[in-house]
Amino acid sequence: MTQSIPPSEQQLAGNSPASRDIAFHMHPYTNPAMLGDVGPHIMAQGNGVFVVDDAGNQFYEGMSGLWCTSLGFSEPELIDAAMAQFKKLPFYHSFAGKTVNPAIDLAEILITSAPPAGGDSVMSKVFFAASGSEANDTAMKMVWYYNAALGRLEKRKIISRRKGYHGVTMAAASMTALAYAQDGFGLPLDFVKHTTAPDFYNGAKDGESEEDFASRCAADLETLILEEGPETVGALFAEPVMGAGGVIIPPRTYFEKIRAVLEKYDVLLVADEVICGFGRTGNMWGSQTMDIRPDMLTCAKALSSAYLPISAVMLSEKVYAPIAKQAEQLGIFGHGYTYSAHPVCAAVALRAQQLMQERDIVGHVRRIAPQFKSRIERLARFDFIGNLRAIGLIGAMEFAANRQTGEKFEPSQKIAAQAVAIIQKHGVILRALPGDIIGFCPPLIITAAEIDDMFDRIESGLDEVSALAAKLR
Repeated sequence: MTQSIPPSEQQLAGNSPASRDIAFHMHPYTNPAMLGDVGPHIMAQGNGVFVVDDAGNQFYEGMSGLWCTSLGFSEPELIDAAMAQFKKLPFYHSFAGKTVNPAIDLAEILITSAPPAGGDSVMSKVFFAASGSEANDTAMKMVWYYNAALGRLEKRKIISRRKGYHGVTMAAASMTALAYAQDGFGLPLDFVKHTTAPDFYNGAKDGESEEDFASRCAADLETLILEEGPETVGALFAEPVMGAGGVIIPPRTYFEKIRAVLEKYDVLLVADEVICGFGRTGNMWGSQTMDIRPDMLTCAKALSSAYLPISAVMLSEKVYAPIAKQAEQLGIFGHGYTYSAHPVCAAVALRAQQLMQERDIVGHVRRIAPQFKSRIERLARFDFIGNLRAIGLIGAMEFAANRQTGEKFEPSQKIAAQAVAIIQKHGVILRALPGDIIGFCPPLIITAAEIDDMFDRIESGLDEVSALAAKLR
């Protein structure tokens, strides 16, 4: 059996960062063979809505990194907040009743800004973690703990929607109903079930209205709950707008109809706001934009503008009260992370949320969203774009070989991925999503002039893609 021996320091002397990256670094969501052939794209610095690579090339970060750097790059207020807290108390934990002031202040600001909760309840408490995946795993465990506290030990099954994205830990990846997050891993775990995605463009039947489609989605959910047994189903996890699954904006009345089904069978509704939270959809929360009224809410990413890793689970009083009572009986709530409410992460997130208010970021999104949507809609001039959609400052274009019939390009042709590469040469970083979709998710601080310049560059790239699309048809 051949063993791989790492190169010595002498062998690496003079080697480029790219070659050392290939030698030592295993990248997430990357084809290793392709990385070995073309090498990594190394970013060196960022400012505002721009990033600059190690060759000095500047790009619009059209995806806010990974849907997350909402306040842009190199924001001095966030850097200063981190440094001040590092000098004061660089780490402490929140176990056994300990805490730090930034965590207290951040929890308060989150509850103060929380969306309406389900039923007659209100959002009551915040639990901190380090990532969206951890937050969703935590929420799932809380669903189980809540139902156990009520004596409903079998009410543990979790439902998510096809094309949904909820993270990549074992439980969260089971809810992430996208093949690339499950294939090869033996996922999903058997307690997670999947229901219809609210994808009207791809899922509606001929002549079906948005409301009829929403009704069918709700009926499909009810059928699944009945097939599994309502006494075994604990919660539905749902993004207000599906992000990584294709920027899928639900049809009118969708969540109203979904919520009615869940209430009928006493199933909790967990809003995954990891992408949609903190202004992205034109309100502080996607739950407000879509009138979700969740029982629990998970958030991350823009919580700290992604400057440091932090996430949160928000619980309604309806959910928190039985959990607290059960923990009292057991003597402890036996869940938590070393980095729950990490003081530096909490301090940066707190300053990010203060800046959201001080600079009226949500108001800015509302003012600039019509221009953003207009520039996306202008992409209809390309006959290989089948569908365009936007809400707030998140949107997408979906490729079609035949716009009239909705016929897709062959997946093996990877037209969206090829288009992303071409557009990047014009100075805009975007991301290809499953189903030949390209998402748009710029930092929330983007200006009107920057929107126009960014989309001018995108259109220049798509002019080149026209020849490719004609060849692939």
